[in-house]
Amino acid sequence: MADTLGILVTTDKHLDSVIELVNAAHDRGKEVRAFFTGPAVNLTLHPDFVKLKGKAKLWICDVSFRGNGYHGREEEVPGVGFKDFATQGRNAEMLAEMDRYVVF
Repeated sequence: MADTLGILVTTDKHLDSVIELVNAAHDRGKEVRAFFTGPAVNLTLHPDFVKLKGKAKLWICDVSFRGNGYHGREEEVPGVGFKDFATQGRNAEMLAEMDRYVVF
């Protein structure tokens, strides 16, 4: 899986850097997967989050999303379907599947 990159986003401070990394990897033909958890779920409703759509497989920690009061707003997250709201188990699976893994 030398052509895969996993990204764990745990902070709500670096969306621009996440977007730049995803774009760079995508432009080089890498498969990109990203998991947003904790405070990072706040980024999912930021207007620039849409820039990740179609360039990375996106998962959102369901517990964090609900815990931040966003229950019922799942449809507002671009590029993320109902089944993409997942548990930390999905994050652990992603970690095991990736050749490289970056944490923000």
